[in-house]
Amino acid sequence: KIKFELSINGFNTTVYKSLIYKSTDPVKGEVYRPFEILPPVTINFNEKVIVFPDLQSKSIKLIVKAQTKNAKGILRINTKSSCKIILKDSIINLTEKGDEQVIEAIVIPDKNFSSGNIEANVQLSNQTVGLSIQRIEYDHIPYQFILSKAQTKLVFVPLKKSSSKIGYIIGAGDDVAPCLSQLGYQLNFLNDEQLTKENLNQYDAIVTGVRAYNTIDRLQVHHIKLMEYVINGGNLIVQYNTNNRIGPVLAKIGPYTFTISRDRVTDENAKINFINPSHLILNIPNKITNDDFTNWIQERGIYFVSERDANYESILSMNDPNEKASDGSLIYTKYGKGNFVYTGLSFFRQLPAGVPGAYRLFVNMISLPKNK
Repeated sequence: KIKFELSINGFNTTVYKSLIYKSTDPVKGEVYRPFEILPPVTINFNEKVIVFPDLQSKSIKLIVKAQTKNAKGILRINTKSSCKIILKDSIINLTEKGDEQVIEAIVIPDKNFSSGNIEANVQLSNQTVGLSIQRIEYDHIPYQFILSKAQTKLVFVPLKKSSSKIGYIIGAGDDVAPCLSQLGYQLNFLNDEQLTKENLNQYDAIVTGVRAYNTIDRLQVHHIKLMEYVINGGNLIVQYNTNNRIGPVLAKIGPYTFTISRDRVTDENAKINFINPSHLILNIPNKITNDDFTNWIQERGIYFVSERDANYESILSMNDPNEKASDGSLIYTKYGKGNFVYTGLSFFRQLPAGVPGAYRLFVNMISLPKNK
């Protein structure tokens, strides 16, 4: 910002104005955006969270980008976690502004490995820079950029999993799929053509992303095939969908009817009650306890189920302070040899944030065994 100090007839005041950069776009015309003052280089990790379900080593990537000409230096990374980090290269040599250099690092956990952060910086000739940049560009809001510490989070989530191949139907603004990939699952993204032509029985589970039934009209067309997949022994896990005047759910979702409400629990520390502690979702392959609901962020969940067919079982009950308890955050039913789950729990927030208990519970839903 620019600071203006004004004196008018003996009255003194200070005014601050943001510095704006104006350019001309051939389509949009005059475009205004904040004037950027950036470091010589920025460093971004390819993942905000790196999840370790065991003590196997993992490869991560760092993208170093020049914000000026002739950016040269040494990349360094450090962590307080019990692990060894091997850089495949550390020499930064970027000639032109906008040039990028991708550097691979191997993280090797030791037996005392625990969650923590990795930080990165570049030692230039006259300064040390350790900032990442995030650009936010949408037509409906002003352009913004954020500079923050160049780091990623290491999360150790010891868990068991019994399935390996997952079909994923992408929802809206959904980062769950890459989180599942970090656990070692083989993910195939299912579009309309694949849902039409593929044999779905090859998948141990099929997961729909958040609001998929709001944004993909043709999921209605694929309802019968998805139900046949469940009957034949597959697991279908449906994450939350909205149901209101703006985004009503018109498609059939489960094998039996249920209604999606606007019920939610916004207190991320709200107490969780296990309606049936012996249910498979809470026990196989990972034992779920109240500890798995610690350190959740922003909320417990949204768009819970209200009315439902008697074939559905409720797994959890929860409520905000001074509110009526809701048991619609996670419902389950057997259907043929397979299983159907609908959940309004906010996995789409918890998994990218690296919440261990959310990973363990999601793996249990995917790992439900076939019914005899």
